[in-house]
Amino acid sequence: MATLKEILTRRPVAATIRLTVPAGGARPAPPVGPALGQYRLNLMAFCKDFNARTQKYKSETPMSVTITAFKDNTFEFTVKSPSVTWYLKKAAGIESGSSRPGHVAASSVTLKHVYEIAKVKQSDPYCQYMSLESICKSVIGTANTMGIKVVKELE
Repeated sequence: MATLKEILTRRPVAATIRLTVPAGGARPAPPVGPALGQYRLNLMAFCKDFNARTQKYKSETPMSVTITAFKDNTFEFTVKSPSVTWYLKKAAGIESGSSRPGHVAASSVTLKHVYEIAKVKQSDPYCQYMSLESICKSVIGTANTMGIKVVKELE
């Protein structure tokens, strides 16, 4: 239950914007510019903050960002690590998954790859309270739906 002070100090939210932006590559051009511009947010402030937060990742790594725009033209944003499918495609060395998952295997990854992906995803805000084992099971399920085989060791 929120206290009266918390309720009175809440800022009214104008919108929640979800974007996928390359790490270190936020520029006030599309897709970032039009998405933030229609809510009159400071584009350069977002670009500088986003690029500073994502400088530890390789450039062109697709980062998912959720921006909360407030009615007083301020904003907050959270950056999530790249999607599990992107990590799996990089680990398997393929461009896309199988066209017929379950019938045709596109490639294979080891359990070590799955464990490393799960460790990275554990730092995400939505996964921080999940056990590493459950995140690994989720990654294996995603690999199966992409037609990527999970093996103990590569031959």
